[in-house]
Amino acid sequence: MRTTALVAVVAAVLLLGGALALESVLRHRLTESADDLARSRVADLLTLAGTGDLPTTLVNVTDDSVVQVVDDTGRVVAASANATGAAPLTDEPATGGLHVAQVTGPDDRETEQYRLWSATGPAAGGGRVRAYVGTSLESVREATASLRAGLRVGVPVVWLLLVLAAWLLLGRALRRLDRIRAEVDTITEAYPSRRVGTSGRDDEVGRLATTMNRMLDRLEGASERQRRFVADVSHDLGSPLTAQRTQLEVAMAHPADVDEAELRRDLLAHVTEMEALVGDLLFVVTEDERPRVHEPLDLEDLVLEEAARVRRLGDLSVDTSGVSAAPVRGDATELRRLVRNLLENAAAHAGSTVTLRAAVEDGSVVLDVVDDGPGVPPGQEEAVFERFHRGDAARSRRGSGLGLAIARTVAHRHGGTLVVVAGPVGAHFRLVLPAENALP
Repeated sequence: MRTTALVAVVAAVLLLGGALALESVLRHRLTESADDLARSRVADLLTLAGTGDLPTTLVNVTDDSVVQVVDDTGRVVAASANATGAAPLTDEPATGGLHVAQVTGPDDRETEQYRLWSATGPAAGGGRVRAYVGTSLESVREATASLRAGLRVGVPVVWLLLVLAAWLLLGRALRRLDRIRAEVDTITEAYPSRRVGTSGRDDEVGRLATTMNRMLDRLEGASERQRRFVADVSHDLGSPLTAQRTQLEVAMAHPADVDEAELRRDLLAHVTEMEALVGDLLFVVTEDERPRVHEPLDLEDLVLEEAARVRRLGDLSVDTSGVSAAPVRGDATELRRLVRNLLENAAAHAGSTVTLRAAVEDGSVVLDVVDDGPGVPPGQEEAVFERFHRGDAARSRRGSGLGLAIARTVAHRHGGTLVVVAGPVGAHFRLVLPAENALP
């Protein structure tokens, strides 16, 4: 109703304004046309007076006009038929222009307002004459009055038609919007796949419904990812906690049979595993909140330090002979985490050797991490970067399942890429980052 009322008010203002403008234009055009005709007649009269061809009675003059030619003595020497025998229309001198005067009409002897055009010129017998052409404004008033009477009827009718059309059209559109609102209200967690009916119309409301459905698709996808995320977190946190509880319950039930040193080592390993998982989770949930840091650093230093760390923690051979200077710009902490996750993933799957190569190629820093393990199964090249993804071979290994997902996130935050490269043996991960001198 409010929208219809607003349309009614706007339509009324526009129609009234248009009516007033139309009346003003009509009055101006009629007056302008009469003035043009009067000026032309004045010029014609002076021409006839100068050549001696001026008749005493002037013809072709409409009833709402009056014409007189007066000589120097004030005698009317020529006049229109409706002013024959009448006194001069005015005592005002001919100014060569327009003035509006109250003049006694020659036909009905009533005083009327005329627009008098006048000018002077030479007479054929000597002396000068004054030519007056007057146009009554009564005809203009009658024409505008007729228009006004028509508008008094037409404007309300047009206004009613516009309001009715607006009420019908807006009502139909608002009913469709209300239907969309009602359908959206029915979409809950229990029925997340419900969508808004689009009715197939390619108009504003139809496009709104389509956009709403796309938004609902994104929300459903985000909700599903959140549910999977929570379920995976619960599982990954529950497993080490359950193992610790079981070990502690066995130790309490059979204290004599417990190797305390082994128990402490196992508990420490589980705590370390949970600590790593919690750290990864914190990184994931705060990745959009962390400020972007771009400082120059050499990726070679990070790679060599993390390679030495992997050597200390296991019996793997880590080949770093192909690692050379790799200047980049970014967050040292995040890039260290990226390199560490790649190396830990390689160490977890390698048979005996992990090979690292780092160099600058075509304005980009390229880091290759290759292991001699079972490799990435065909068709899983993108799945390995999903959160909590674990291949069948990795189910028995410890890990949060977030390492590669975090590594790719860090790569993207630094304007780079992280992909799986197909190879004959083992897994091959390639990181590409903009080199420092290639950055703006």
